[in-house]
Amino acid sequence: MSDTTPPRPASPCPRCAHETIEHITGSPVPGVWEVLQCARCLYMWRTSEPARRTRRDAYPEEFMLTPEDIGAAPEVPAVPPLLRARGRNGYQVTGSAYTP
Repeated sequence: MSDTTPPRPASPCPRCAHETIEHITGSPVPGVWEVLQCARCLYMWRTSEPARRTRRDAYPEEFMLTPEDIGAAPEVPAVPPLLRARGRNGYQVTGSAYTP
């Protein structure tokens, strides 16, 4: 039986340097890439992206965050509900569901 546990990232979050990184998912072809997420700032990245997106030492300084930056950040607004609209075929569209 093979080990299906995803490898732990070797480096901290590229954006905020937090050490707790969660494995979200992997590529359909095992081992090609992984999607990781920082537990503190919620930054997500795919391991196949360039170093400027995946490594703290190469991440653009103007986008780096400190714990103070995160604590002082305004609350992210919720996504508003979808509006009903008439599609070209005369059906009402709400999200991905069609209603005649």
